[in-house]
Amino acid sequence: MNIKLWLAQGFGSGRIPFGPGTWGSFVGLLWFAVLLSFRSPLIFWLGVILSVRLSVWLCGEAEKILRQKDPGSVVIDEIIALPLCFGTWLGVLHFQKGIWPTPEYFFSAEKWPMTIAVFILFRIADVAKPWPVHQSQSLPGGWGVTIDDVLAAGYVNIVLLLAWFVKPEWF
Repeated sequence: MNIKLWLAQGFGSGRIPFGPGTWGSFVGLLWFAVLLSFRSPLIFWLGVILSVRLSVWLCGEAEKILRQKDPGSVVIDEIIALPLCFGTWLGVLHFQKGIWPTPEYFFSAEKWPMTIAVFILFRIADVAKPWPVHQSQSLPGGWGVTIDDVLAAGYVNIVLLLAWFVKPEWF
């Protein structure tokens, strides 16, 4: 097995024959928890930025290996985008409440429903591909594979920002 392809396929999660993007997004929740476990906003955001860059490279390599444009089995893009979906929530916690949360915060009984909502919003935005998410797929190589998921995460953050104005107690 080619290590670049194995990584691009989300450690094998992208090879699950039904819903590979959803399985990759579940791995993205694990990546989110790993990034939070360092208890540092600097490490979190540095990890996000570096993983986006790694995704661009790995997705481009996977396209070459598989000789396909945006292969369905390549899910590293979903994995790296999932932590971005929590940007608004993290911002509210850090700047409004003065805390940087641990993974346990998002997976607690009280906050778990909101974490699931973020996950579902991401899957909807990733599948629906509203403007300019769909258009970004025409970017060359791994950029087109990765940036559409980054933009989908942007839509999730817009919805979360609106939710925060309406129901700040959810955060």
